[in-house]
Amino acid sequence: MLEVIEVVNVLGLDIGGVNTKATFLKTQEGMIKEQRTAIEHFPIWKMGKEKLPQVLEKLKKKLVDSTSLDGVGVTMTAELSDAYWTKKEGVNHILDCAASVFNGVPIFVLSVEAELLSLGDARKEPLKVASANWAATGWMVSQIIKSCLVVDVGSTTTSIIPVINGKIAAEGRTDLEKLQNGELVYSGALRTNVATITDGVPLRGGIVRLSSELFAQSADVHLLLDNIGEEEYTAETCDGRGKTKREAMARLARVVCADIEMLNEQEIMGMAQFVYERQVEQITDGLKQVYERIQPLLLQEKIPVVVTGLGRNFLARKAAEKAGFKEIIDMSEMLGAEASVVSPSVGVALMVASNLEGKPVRWKQL
Repeated sequence: MLEVIEVVNVLGLDIGGVNTKATFLKTQEGMIKEQRTAIEHFPIWKMGKEKLPQVLEKLKKKLVDSTSLDGVGVTMTAELSDAYWTKKEGVNHILDCAASVFNGVPIFVLSVEAELLSLGDARKEPLKVASANWAATGWMVSQIIKSCLVVDVGSTTTSIIPVINGKIAAEGRTDLEKLQNGELVYSGALRTNVATITDGVPLRGGIVRLSSELFAQSADVHLLLDNIGEEEYTAETCDGRGKTKREAMARLARVVCADIEMLNEQEIMGMAQFVYERQVEQITDGLKQVYERIQPLLLQEKIPVVVTGLGRNFLARKAAEKAGFKEIIDMSEMLGAEASVVSPSVGVALMVASNLEGKPVRWKQL
């Protein structure tokens, strides 16, 4: 039995293969008193897994500084990175790094069952904690919205999390299972290869097939369409050049083996709009697949969709509208814009704080 602490300081970590996100919470008597968030861009396969402790140290210094922590919550997706041979290796390395940086602080690891495990238990069953960050977001929403679909569009992927009667109702536990049943759509706001969104675009009266090279990514499309600004284009560009609209146009033109002298601006913008619509359809398909499965279990015909993540409005919301949902709730209205981009780290921090306080920690009510 954990000793109940009156004032709780916790850090939630969502350790991804590209971005590591963190949330610091100070809570007291079931209420949040302080909240700070941060993101570190760290493509682990490129920068090297041995540098992960430095990233965690940087986030610790930025958000915690001299504050004494009562607990650290960890969830991850970086174990899928090809920096590791297997997920088991990845999970254990990530946990080792967390343990070394937060030595002496109780560490809780999120499982796919939305439970907090000890380091020892997580190491025994690594697949139970691999890519479990969706469970943190689902659990957090389930505390105040009893039945809904959560659509979290990050830089790389989209998670679709069903919540029924206050419980996460996800069918899949592994990424493999979730890809199969629609709960994971490998399409995101920044890093998705345009050639995986569609195999052709309308151009000059016909359909032009795409090159499967990594010439342009979803961030280029969304930059051109003003869905994101240059400051939100946090992914590396495909060609190593800058993040202006002209440079994004050059990358998108290259997808059809052309350039900005061969295609005019109107043609490139037309390509961008078509790719955008196809990406919305990808997420819509997953959303429909999940909804059709859970519909017989619902008491009401339609449930709200909660949108979160970087692409919550220009991808998740559009997909929900396309799928016919009328009530769409932006998580940024509950968490704030910054926190909604890092919602799994907020969720795991809330879980740890609730555990340590011995009662649910409340966040903004609807």
